[in-house]
Amino acid sequence: MIQFEEKIWFWVLLIIPILWLGFLVLQFWKKRTQKQFSNPELLKKLSPNKSFFKSILKIFVLSLAFGCFTIALVNPKMGTKFKDVKREGLDIVFAVDVSKSMLAEDMAPNRLEKSKQLVTQIINSLASDRVGIIAYAGKAFPQLPITTDYAAAKMFLQNMNTDMMSSQGTAINEAIELAKTYYDKEQESNRVLIIISDGEDHSTASEDIAEEAHDEGIQIFTIGVGNVKGGLIPIKRNGIVLNYKKDRQGETVITKLNEETLKSIAKAANGIYINGASTKTVVDSIKTQLDQLDRTELEASQYADFEDQFQWFLGLGFIFLLIDIFLLERKTAWLKKLNLFNENL
Repeated sequence: MIQFEEKIWFWVLLIIPILWLGFLVLQFWKKRTQKQFSNPELLKKLSPNKSFFKSILKIFVLSLAFGCFTIALVNPKMGTKFKDVKREGLDIVFAVDVSKSMLAEDMAPNRLEKSKQLVTQIINSLASDRVGIIAYAGKAFPQLPITTDYAAAKMFLQNMNTDMMSSQGTAINEAIELAKTYYDKEQESNRVLIIISDGEDHSTASEDIAEEAHDEGIQIFTIGVGNVKGGLIPIKRNGIVLNYKKDRQGETVITKLNEETLKSIAKAANGIYINGASTKTVVDSIKTQLDQLDRTELEASQYADFEDQFQWFLGLGFIFLLIDIFLLERKTAWLKKLNLFNENL
């Protein structure tokens, strides 16, 4: 399995088509300029060893060098070592609200992006715990099963958006029901469900289901994102606000953080509610709560130890760069005798 550490450096590959475009423009300019001072036959006699193929070969080798340097910057990592590990930890499931109300910008940059930031920072504070992710709106959808791969969890998290669900609403009850299926019933590990939502438009059955979940050994923490004063839901295209969401009567929708709902759900499952305005406060509060729970030994599992592979591509890049430097544009004597590209005609 391969992972890429710094994917943003893939943009450097755009240098390669720019190099080829510059090469083609230069060749066109050379041809046009040469025609003004000499005819092709005379030019061949004046420069018999000039090789157009070698010019193409040089730009090709230079492109390979840039390609290798770019991959080195991206730093691909390959899982080459596998070992069994035993660890103590918790099973933590994050249920993230992806309803349209999460696009409100009363919490910068908006509620959904703030939720992603909160989950990411909480994951960064973990050590040996397993994590899973659920997305929900009008329905709940399994995004990532329980895993120790934090990098994969963050990747799936960043791909979440409000277009994932066709049905709207805030089905916290369905998210809790789905979370129950995430935990291994044969293992006596402490189970935690962290719900991140604005608490709006929820089902009245959520508190009862949260209490049932607590009876099954699941502790629920809720994090509220949004402002109690409310915010508008922008409708954007290419990052530009075109309008704001309206209801069936044509009135602009104002979505508000419903803290009471989230507090009652947390209370029903022996958890706590945290306002998500301050990332540090959320992370510290969650960490304090998790540290109070007993971490049980989970079954041995295999994991891949990913090792950096950038050095191979860095070395190849320098080799191709040296080849390009020492590769002359004149014809090679022994290739000239073979006349593979009809250059002697």
